[in-house]
Amino acid sequence: MQTNENPFFNQVQEKTMSMKRRMALALAAVLLGGCGAMGAHRDAHQGAGGPGQGGNQATATHGLVALKSPHAPTETMNRLEAEVKKRNLTVVSRIDHAAAAQRIGQSLRPTELLVFGNPQAGTPLMLCAQLAGIDLPMKALVWADEAGQTWLGYNDPKWLIHRHGARECPPAEQVGKALAAIAAATVAK
Repeated sequence: MQTNENPFFNQVQEKTMSMKRRMALALAAVLLGGCGAMGAHRDAHQGAGGPGQGGNQATATHGLVALKSPHAPTETMNRLEAEVKKRNLTVVSRIDHAAAAQRIGQSLRPTELLVFGNPQAGTPLMLCAQLAGIDLPMKALVWADEAGQTWLGYNDPKWLIHRHGARECPPAEQVGKALAAIAAATVAK
C-alpha cells in the first residue's frame, strides 16, 4: 500500500482497502455458498451413476438428466427428432458439434444438439421465471462418451426454473414429464 505524508489520506486508503477485503470475502462466501447449494440440489436428484459411470437409469447432474442409449449416436438423434416431431413440437435446429469441429481440423466424439419446443410449453415456464427464456427452447444433447457409450441428455425444467429464481412452477413438472417420455421412447430398444 502506498503511503503519503497526509495522515487523512492514509486513513481513507486503509478504510478503502479494509472495505475491499470485506467485499471480497463476502463475494467469496456467496459464490461458495451457491456452489454448495448446487451440489446439494444435484445430490438430491442424482440417479444411479453419472454419465459414463455405469447404471442404466436416468441421472441428473446440475440439472442435466442423462439416459444411456442402446443405439448409436446418429440413430439416437434420429429417433429423438422423430419423437419430438410426433408430439407436434417444432424442431428449431439440429447442430452437429463433431462435424463443426472437423471443419476446423479438430476431432470430437459424436456430439449433436437438438433445439425444439413450442409456446404452449415454454410460455408457462417463462411466466414462472421470465429469465428461463435464456434456456428456451428446450435442448437435448446426444453424445458418445470415452468408452463409446451413447447418452441422451436434457435440462430438467424444474432445475431451470429454480436456476432462475422461482421455487414453485407446476408447468415445469408437466414439461419435465413430457421430456422424460420423449427421452424414454428415444432410448427404448
